[in-house]
Parts: sequence; C-alpha cells; structure tokens
Amino acid sequence: MNYIQQAYKGQRELWMFIITTILVAGIFIANFIYFLFSDPAELEAAMEMMKSWGWSANVTLIINLAPFAFLLGLLFIMVKYVHQRSILSLTTSRSKIDYKRILFSFLMITLYTIGTFYIMYAIDASEIVYQFNASKFALLFLISIILFPLQIGLEEYLFRGYLMQHIGVLVKNKWFPLIFTSVLFGIAHSANPEVGAIGFWEMMIFYIGTGLLLGIMTLMDEGLELALGFHLGNNLIASLLVTTDWTALQTDAIYKSTAEPVAGTVTEIVIPVLVVYPIMLLILSKKYGWKNWKDKLFGDVVEPPKEDYKIIE
Repeated sequence: MNYIQQAYKGQRELWMFIITTILVAGIFIANFIYFLFSDPAELEAAMEMMKSWGWSANVTLIINLAPFAFLLGLLFIMVKYVHQRSILSLTTSRSKIDYKRILFSFLMITLYTIGTFYIMYAIDASEIVYQFNASKFALLFLISIILFPLQIGLEEYLFRGYLMQHIGVLVKNKWFPLIFTSVLFGIAHSANPEVGAIGFWEMMIFYIGTGLLLGIMTLMDEGLELALGFHLGNNLIASLLVTTDWTALQTDAIYKSTAEPVAGTVTEIVIPVLVVYPIMLLILSKKYGWKNWKDKLFGDVVEPPKEDYKIIE
C-alpha cells in the first residue's frame, strides 16, 4: 500500500473528516479570515501593541508555538480514536518510522541555510548585526528544540499527512491533494507579518512552492519523514540563526538582519523555489532511488484489497 492508501486502514466517514479538519485546522482558518478582513494598519498596530506589553522574545515565542502542541495532540487523538487508525499509518507506508530519513533532510536544509548565510555574511555584513547573548540564546535553544518539533509536526501531519491522505481517497487521485494542500499551506501562513512586509503574492510563491516541495517529498518517498526533517531544520535555523523585525519569528537569535524586506525577495524567494528546491529533490531522488514520478505524483488512488485494511498497531 502506498502512502495515501494508508487512509483505508481506518474509518473514513465524511463527517469524521469534516469535524477533524475543522477542530484541528481552526487556528489556520481563523488566521486567514482575520487577515482577509483586517486593515494592514490594524495588523501592524496589533503587533506594536504586543511589543508594548513588554514580553520578552522568548515568552512571545512560547505563546505563539504552544497552541500547535495542543492541536497536534488533538489530531493524534482524532486519528486514533475517531478514525481508528494508528499514528504510524499517518506517518509512513513503511513498517516503522525511518529516523535516518528525518536526519538526512534535516541536515540537508540546515547545512544549506547556514552555508549560504555565512557566504552572504562574508560578502556583505553591513545589514547584519551580531547580537548573541548566551543566557537568552540558551533559553531560546531549549524552547526551540522542544516546541518546534511540535509546531512543524502539526503542519506536516495535518497538510502532508491527514489532508493529503483523506482528500486523495475522496478524489481518487494524487495530483489534486498535492496541489490543494500546497495552496492551503500557503494560505495558512497568509497572516504572517512577512506577508504584509514583502507582499502577498511574493510570499505565496514561497509558501506554496515550499508546500509543493514537501508534498512531492512525501508522495515520492511514501512517507512524511523527509518533510518532517526538512521543515524542522528550516524553522529551527530561522529561529536560532538570524531574526528580523518583520517576520513571524522575532527571536533572540545569534544575528539580526536590519535589511528592508523587499531587498531579499529574489534571493530568498525566487531562487530557492525555482532553483534550490529542484536540486534538493534531485539529491533525494538519487539517494533514495525514486522512480515512477508520473504515477506517484499524478496516478490514481485505488482501494486496496480488504485484507490490507487492518489498523497498524
């Protein structure tokens, strides 16, 4: 059974899918509605008001990430006790989770991000401020390694996991859930501050492009492991290495960028999506021997034999 077919291992009533999606994805839906009907000036004023409360960057980070931990637990409960499926079937089509895959994709994006940052830093450090504070950074590191796995876990298990599988079973193909969940992934981030700073369509190119990358990883590799590692590495480095005043992650990172948001549009959005992401997919395809791209990304989803419906314990 392939990754999307794992949804057949549990109960698949439509009402279960609707209730679970509304309960777990509610925070993303609410953010999008708020962004859609709010004036940009009001959003900026709300951010400034939060800053005026005097909360430290680490406290703000905890407040922002804590709901993801609750929602991930809720998703697991709904899958286990409503859909009567194992979490393993939501994670991978393999007999067990492949942690080496998670580590490899984590290192791939981490080394790339750190390497490119220091190359750019060596070329021009005029808009980068070194602000390392040992005590603040230690606390940030502790918060990050505890909460970011839960934050990215929710996004991956929801978008590339639960929604990808159940929508695929509903529409009986793979291309629609790939595109649909990637667009949803972009929309879910539309209330982030950088969207207002850089521009809606520019950031949608990045977020939807990233969603497509993670979705392709998941379908080609028949599991979430590579997407989990990549997403975790990306968010951890974004939190720990460099911060700005106009992104969702405003932390006590090692460096702070004072550059205007528009300045990095081409290098930080277009090049990764159109150049770097395809190269990374090529690396992964060579390492893991991916084949049958057409069928795995555009093929039909067929109901497997009844004997394969057993829930994986």
